[in-house]
Amino acid sequence: MAGRQARKELVAVIGARGRPQMRPTSGRAWTKETEKKFLEVLAETCNVTRACDAVGMSTAGAYKRRRKNAAFRAAWVETISAAYQRLELVLLDRTFNGTEKIVTRRDGTEDRMREYPNGVGLSLLKMHRSTAQGPVAAPPAEDDIEEVRERLIKKLLRLKARGPQ
Repeated sequence: MAGRQARKELVAVIGARGRPQMRPTSGRAWTKETEKKFLEVLAETCNVTRACDAVGMSTAGAYKRRRKNAAFRAAWVETISAAYQRLELVLLDRTFNGTEKIVTRRDGTEDRMREYPNGVGLSLLKMHRSTAQGPVAAPPAEDDIEEVRERLIKKLLRLKARGPQ
């Protein structure tokens, strides 16, 4: 109990008739140290429940703080973003280099092989398709512009001849 009493601090709150009053905190108030530790664990695990357990706070309290405190919300988003970037790098490494797998045969001998998670690689390619497609084709040369213009005019005339759809 002495540890809890030591954590309590006085805070100013609006009391009756709009007058400020000093009241002790519940001992479960968020502090800079609590936020820092919470964000460290969140960065390591991407798990809000584990981060809350590490600092002795409830998940409801963490989400409430995120909703009401813009600085905490921004730090939370930045932390998750950095964690997911690290995760993506690990997955890319596994996709490119594979992971070692030990296969035990019936006779008891072991064989080592590399296993490559193709599904992960395909998912990452889908997510980054626009950046993975490479550079955009060079514009046509000056002498080709007339040819392109003629083709466009012919196409427009064909569309005009069809009439409204």
